[in-house]
Amino acid sequence: GGKANFLAELKRRGIDVPKDDHRLDALIAVVKEREAEGYAYEGADASFELLARKMLHGLPEFFNVTSFRCMVERRFDANGQLKTVSEAIVKVMVDGEEKMSVAEGHGPVNALDIALRKDLGKYQNEIGDLELADFKVRILNGGTEAITRVLIESHDSSGARWWTVGVSENIIDASF
Repeated sequence: GGKANFLAELKRRGIDVPKDDHRLDALIAVVKEREAEGYAYEGADASFELLARKMLHGLPEFFNVTSFRCMVERRFDANGQLKTVSEAIVKVMVDGEEKMSVAEGHGPVNALDIALRKDLGKYQNEIGDLELADFKVRILNGGTEAITRVLIESHDSSGARWWTVGVSENIIDASF
């Protein structure tokens, strides 16, 4: 049943875990709980793998976003043209040191991405070639207070591709 499918998916990712390991049962429970909240791991293999590795073996914390703020402003520029500007401030903890970066972007997600990439210390070079390949938004329930699921496809210069998922009442939070 379900446990065999989980074991097969884990094995496919090079994660070996005995079928009677209590951590496997905990992983299955968390995945089912998150899927009930709107996560879709079958379309987001990287998010599943990160969750599995974290719960089964532990993951090093390379950096941790402690807070972010995003502002979208619509205004007239110096030429009298109406334009929309997005600005983001990201605070991130890297090796015990909090760093703050500010950036403007074409939209709030772009501004957050630029700000996050500004100063990740020794991890900076690891993300330099990462690019957004696709960005899909799905509303899980109706209304202006809808739950939003964001599926992001990324790739790097080697051609590797992966998908991650975020779910939140706030589209920016789901995207980040």
